[in-house]
Amino acid sequence: MSRSWSGGSTRAWRRIRARVLARDGHRCQVQLDGCTLTATEVHHTRGRAITGDDERYLVASCKPCNLKIGDPSKRDPSPTPHSSW
Repeated sequence: MSRSWSGGSTRAWRRIRARVLARDGHRCQVQLDGCTLTATEVHHTRGRAITGDDERYLVASCKPCNLKIGDPSKRDPSPTPHSSW
């Protein structure tokens, strides 16, 4: 992975990524519309800021699915009621 990616790719991350892809048989575990079924990326199911690189919270994902999901820890907040002006 390119060093231009935020934080770069560490040797530890490359090992974790390889283990997760192998564990999931290089098949996308997300399978949203437009899925290619071939996993080339690893998705943090609860957001990296919350779980770090704990393999229990990582799944193999194809690029289209990973892009659609984005970072689950950065979801829009639920709407809050406002009184009338």
